[in-house]
Amino acid sequence: MSEGNPWVSRPSVERPAPAPLVERVSIPTGPTTPQLGVPAPEATDRLTFWDAGHWSPLWIVGAHGGAGESTLASLIPGATATDHRWPQRAGGALRAVVTARSNLRGLAAAQAAAQQWASRLVPGVDLLGLVVMADAPGRLPRPLRDRLQVVSGGFARTWTVPWIDTWRTSEVDSAAAPREVRRVVDELTALANTQQKG
Repeated sequence: MSEGNPWVSRPSVERPAPAPLVERVSIPTGPTTPQLGVPAPEATDRLTFWDAGHWSPLWIVGAHGGAGESTLASLIPGATATDHRWPQRAGGALRAVVTARSNLRGLAAAQAAAQQWASRLVPGVDLLGLVVMADAPGRLPRPLRDRLQVVSGGFARTWTVPWIDTWRTSEVDSAAAPREVRRVVDELTALANTQQKG
């Protein structure tokens, strides 16, 4: 005799977290500190500031509306989305990444954010890199690939998150995320923790 009724749904079993896919974080290929001589973007292109009332291991700064900052923050333990603003808090540098969509508007906004940070207008933020969230399935058209290469030069590191069709109709779940997404999440988590200890 079997136990339980097969027509009654069983309680969901909590899946164990997948093993990390990265053993070390990527080496910076772009600027890791603001530089002298970088012109500030126009005031209308600058992100505003937000007084962070709590500590977070990683702040996710959307360069524009719809940049995917809340999606990315939900995948990284302890990360906080800043609602398209730079975090500010007295006492130490705040680790942040900028996120943007891979369309022309998103890449232009990411470039302006990098320029704002590099021109020393964002004190107290340790900018770890850029996360580009795909705006559509498939490969980027050549003009956007070229633009992404230019924009990436303004960030220490650049990660890309592919289009995940299931995220349109269901909850974002880090345990069920595709391998390439988990790699990005694992590296950002490791980088935030490494920076924290260092």
